[in-house]
Amino acid sequence: MSDQTKVPPKEASSPRDSTSISQDATAAGPAPTSKPADGSSHESFNPRSPAFWLVIVSVYLAFFLIALDRMIIATAIPAITNTYGSISDIGWYASAYMMTCAIFNPLFGSIYRFYSVKWVFMASVVLFEIGSAICGAAPTSSSFIAGRAIAGIGAAGISSGAIMIMVGLVPLHKRPVFTSFLGMAFGVSSVLGPIMGGLFTDSPKLTWRWCFYINLPIGGFTLLVIFFFLHLPPPPHQKQAKPNTILDTIKRLDPLGLLCLVPSLVCLILALEWGGTKYSWSSPKVIGLLVTFSVTFIAFLAVEYKFPDTAMAPPRVVLNRSVGSSMFFAFMSAGGMMCAVYYLAIWFQAAQGQSAKDAGIRSIPMVASLILCGIVAAVVTQKIGYYVPALLVAPVLASIGSGLLSTLTPRSSSAAWIGFQILYGLGVGAGAQSASMAAQTVLPREDVPLGTAMNFFVQQLGGALFVPVGQNLFTTALVKRLSGISGLDTTMILNTGATDLRKVVPPEDLANVVEAFSWACTRVFILGAALSACMMIGALGVEWKSIKKASPDAAEKAADEEKA
Repeated sequence: MSDQTKVPPKEASSPRDSTSISQDATAAGPAPTSKPADGSSHESFNPRSPAFWLVIVSVYLAFFLIALDRMIIATAIPAITNTYGSISDIGWYASAYMMTCAIFNPLFGSIYRFYSVKWVFMASVVLFEIGSAICGAAPTSSSFIAGRAIAGIGAAGISSGAIMIMVGLVPLHKRPVFTSFLGMAFGVSSVLGPIMGGLFTDSPKLTWRWCFYINLPIGGFTLLVIFFFLHLPPPPHQKQAKPNTILDTIKRLDPLGLLCLVPSLVCLILALEWGGTKYSWSSPKVIGLLVTFSVTFIAFLAVEYKFPDTAMAPPRVVLNRSVGSSMFFAFMSAGGMMCAVYYLAIWFQAAQGQSAKDAGIRSIPMVASLILCGIVAAVVTQKIGYYVPALLVAPVLASIGSGLLSTLTPRSSSAAWIGFQILYGLGVGAGAQSASMAAQTVLPREDVPLGTAMNFFVQQLGGALFVPVGQNLFTTALVKRLSGISGLDTTMILNTGATDLRKVVPPEDLANVVEAFSWACTRVFILGAALSACMMIGALGVEWKSIKKASPDAAEKAADEEKA
């Protein structure tokens, strides 16, 4: 039975307390030109129903899990390498997840255009669960990396699907508060991830494998709730003629674009990770990777331009002023945040001698301010109807906060690192979900999945690209400082974790080594400040469109399509 057959008839406007959440697109009444740009209806918003909140909470839990999976591995990596004896694979433990998550986000944007949001979201959760189970039970390093890659594919579908469920259940003018909690999941996971990873790893009964097994019961709960309580109408494109063959189905999902995009991003990330560290920038391997990236990315752009109807990133979406500007904003914001989160943890461990778990606890000021400002920004946006003010405030606060973080030294007071974190967190929180509102506001409903997926794509890409860039910058700066310390084994220091510095460095050199680590971390914070400042370019490009009324551009397009 299809989802559409389960949609109950439209009832009176009085509050309902049903056992399922549904949306009747065909009974909405007004013509397409008078509906919100994304096609959401007020009748589908039923906050008095327990089922409504069950669905919302289950979506939040799934989104939190995929955010947690980025960070929980940080404190588990030493134990994982001890299990597999493969230190050379450490980089892939994190990047395999982030790369597949970034690469497959645009593909899921296409899938959500043509197929049921409910079933695609459930399939994504199943993929994520399978990947988590493989990671937990993996007998070898290679199988562990494969599990991380599979989990990343599922995470891509969950991230886009979470927004699509919000689009189906919550009207546009009430959506900022609901979607703001999705953005906050990333901030909370940045603190809870290392703490939970440390607790599991240090437990003699659970071990590091429970960093991944923990996903199974929570994901199972989400699957049950979505299966029984979520009922949405089919997406607009599903009402078109169905493909006759499997080949026709594949063609709808832009296989040529995916074939060009995957090797392009893999080559770029590897080049940024290896250049200047493992290999020189002028080495044939790095040059070959950059050339391959350039050729395949140009080919990807050509495919998207040539076949706009099935493109993952059609020009009509990415070249839209508000969508393109918000994508740039999200890309810079994600890159800056990853620089702050990753290297602030290293600074706490190396400069202040904290454990990974305690470093996570000391990051609470940033996360708390991020959550607080995210809620305030969402409430203000919902009240005034415009999301651009939050986008304009975010780069100012974030760039100043990250810039101040670059002044930290091993002798900095608690007031300094707490205050700087709060300022940076306020900036990130202000723009956490405001950027994604642009696509939901200015695009017609059938293109919202693409716009949403592209926004998540650039967020994941920003993190995936600037983590190796930050690592490259950190390593180069650290080697430069360590080389000035006579008699010190630089290679030994580089192969030692930040928490173990005080165990292997001679006492007479410890102060200089700690100073070098601190200085290298602050170079990355400067990069984060520059990225945060660049967010202003995107913020200034976003149009002032109200979420309380239909987008003229989207309405006009809907009217033209109806006449055609």
